[in-house]
Amino acid sequence: MSLFGKIFGGGGKGGKGPSPQEAIQKLRETEEMLTKKQEFLEKKIEQELQIAKKNGTKNKRAALQALKRKKRYEKQLAQIDGTLSTIEFQREALENANTNTEVLKNMGFAAKAMKSAHENMDIDKVDDLMQDITEQQELAQEISDAISKPVGFGEEFDEDELLAELDELEQEELDKNLLEIGGPENVPLPNVPSTSLPSRPAKKDEDEDDMEDLQRWAEAM
Repeated sequence: MSLFGKIFGGGGKGGKGPSPQEAIQKLRETEEMLTKKQEFLEKKIEQELQIAKKNGTKNKRAALQALKRKKRYEKQLAQIDGTLSTIEFQREALENANTNTEVLKNMGFAAKAMKSAHENMDIDKVDDLMQDITEQQELAQEISDAISKPVGFGEEFDEDELLAELDELEQEELDKNLLEIGGPENVPLPNVPSTSLPSRPAKKDEDEDDMEDLQRWAEAM
């Protein structure tokens, strides 16, 4: 079995492969393990460096052995750094693939739901329904317009005649105002005669008496 097969717990050729979530989890566990190995090697490198410094003048052979071990540890540390970079890249790729899979799955689920919602819908029926709605709206608008128009209850008047009559009334009022402004001021009227009219004379001298009475009345004024 390959190394990746051991890491991911894969079975034989006919076995089902791990899910993306399982693979991601395994990679994270491997990253944690390698990170701990890194910390261990860094400590060992520091220890071997101290041993080499301590025995640099006293025991040259021990110092050289410590430096050799330090080099081996540094080489292992570099390999682990490269392995971690590869695992991190693979984990990110799996996470992206898993995200895309979930997105596509949800989009497929939504598409099925939409198809189910439209299953009993007929586009021709929808067009007919929208046409009916439009006609009813137009009818409602016509009814509203008819209701809002003023009603004369059978009395119809010529608006031009009414306007002409109104103009005449306005002109009369204007003429009246002009006469009041430019007319004579308080012209005195003649006094009423103090003497009463003579009574009618007898029938025989009616014409002559009338003339005399009229003359006397005129002189009295």
